[in-house]
Amino acid sequence: MTTLTSQITEVLKATMRAKEMDKLTVIRGLQAAIKQIEVDERKELDDAQVLAVIEKQIKQRKESIKAFSGAGRDDLASKEQAEVEVISQFLPAAMTEEELDSIIEQTIAAQEATSMKDMGKVMNSLRPIIAGRADPAQVSAKIKARLA
Repeated sequence: MTTLTSQITEVLKATMRAKEMDKLTVIRGLQAAIKQIEVDERKELDDAQVLAVIEKQIKQRKESIKAFSGAGRDDLASKEQAEVEVISQFLPAAMTEEELDSIIEQTIAAQEATSMKDMGKVMNSLRPIIAGRADPAQVSAKIKARLA
């Protein structure tokens, strides 16, 4: 089985061969972010940790898109959006609404959650399941709606 890091390296090589410079810069930046954490923590990251880095990179770019759009810099916002699309290819397939609702229901039942006080318990047990497959803010809103 290939790891997420090796998958990123393979896409990087293919991008170099195709001479897609914009895409190449984004993937190199992603690889650099992963390497930086590996060097800082003196260990090799597993797929779950690499996925967390990818999600962080996407989140940063989405925040930049909001800022650029608010400032009327649509050229920069569209550049950031293109980068999000390049990085998103490394995320696992997104969950459908039905899958998400089902998992939330099962987790609420398993945690015996009855009120908003249990929100943290439910969210913490869902985090590894939804990693890279669903937007945590959307999941949080769905849990709040169920527990309110």
